[in-house]
Amino acid sequence: MSAAAFPTPVVATAGSTDPHAPLVVLLHGRGSHEREILTLTSHLPAGPAYAAVRAPIAEGGGYAWFANRGIGRPVAESLAATTAWFRTWLDGVAPAGRPVVLIGFSGGAAFAGALLLAEPSRFAGAGILYGTLPFDAGIPVEPARLAGTPVFVAQGETDTVIPRQLLDRTWSYLLGDSGAPAYARRDPGGHGITARTLAELGGWIQERLAFLARRGPLAPAGHGDGSWSGLPGGVLAARAGDRPTVSWTIPQEQLTDTAPPALQEQLLARLTALPGVTVQQSAISVPGAHGLMLGPTARGPLDAFLVPPVGEFAHLHPGHDGSLHVALPAALAAEAIAAGWVQAHPLAGVRLTAGMVMVYGPRDEAELEIVAGIVATAHAHATGVPA
Repeated sequence: MSAAAFPTPVVATAGSTDPHAPLVVLLHGRGSHEREILTLTSHLPAGPAYAAVRAPIAEGGGYAWFANRGIGRPVAESLAATTAWFRTWLDGVAPAGRPVVLIGFSGGAAFAGALLLAEPSRFAGAGILYGTLPFDAGIPVEPARLAGTPVFVAQGETDTVIPRQLLDRTWSYLLGDSGAPAYARRDPGGHGITARTLAELGGWIQERLAFLARRGPLAPAGHGDGSWSGLPGGVLAARAGDRPTVSWTIPQEQLTDTAPPALQEQLLARLTALPGVTVQQSAISVPGAHGLMLGPTARGPLDAFLVPPVGEFAHLHPGHDGSLHVALPAALAAEAIAAGWVQAHPLAGVRLTAGMVMVYGPRDEAELEIVAGIVATAHAHATGVPA
């Protein structure tokens, strides 16, 4: 079915009527309708425009079908046509430059995920609530696909509507290889939005839009100039092995495969020796974290710092963790995610600088050189002086 075969979208609206205000699009699940999901807006921040769009395919088809089944060729074809239909509508109401956040619940989460994965740079972020991404439907899901695009993901621990294997696969991808700064919640209940999740979703939307208003449009991750000035030849090789387990709560911590204490000490000595760096308790991290600070003469951009007022561009976590947080240019952050060395901070581009990533602690001397080179590149970014 082609996009032209779908009916004119049925849309319910709330919030701002300013055609330039940020737009939050709400996508409902099977058995629901646009007026029902629009009631959520009474719990979401004032300021944006809200639009709930009716599913264009009847019960049992379209994105509602993803909620509790699998993905096959007919559904993939339907998905492609449905997303094209939606994009035609969206481009008419939100031309380039107007921030758009997608919020999908249940089956609507699959549709929101399909739109986001097809064109991440088109959206300011997305909420994937109690649903699954449309895996195996011809939608790209390569590593770092969502680098630089914040995502809010919520699931119920006892959800029996969505197959657990699909929920787990969605959770694993969004919080790992996708590269998204993923703010995550797991509720003790089942397939329903809790008051706590709704409150945190509202705060997340508000902070993301406020970040964009302060900083202005950012270059999409993976675009623009950038090189690994702190590494030989300016090249970042792939990290061997699987990613370590990292907490999905804040503070973000590395939980497995941690760096040996001796290597942590060597790394701190290397970083302390970078030009202009002083070390003190981090202004943003847990007690015992070593903050790497630069003086007021640093010439790097605002986004080169974790805590701009004190010049903190990186910090090394205490010994039980051994990882680091650094601020990288967006293109390099995406490259480092794809290479397996880092993952995004949950609040990067929401409350914190968009290029904030966790760098996994080095496991051996060879990795020590690479991790030190990553931080040296962040240092060059913050100082405005090539490493």
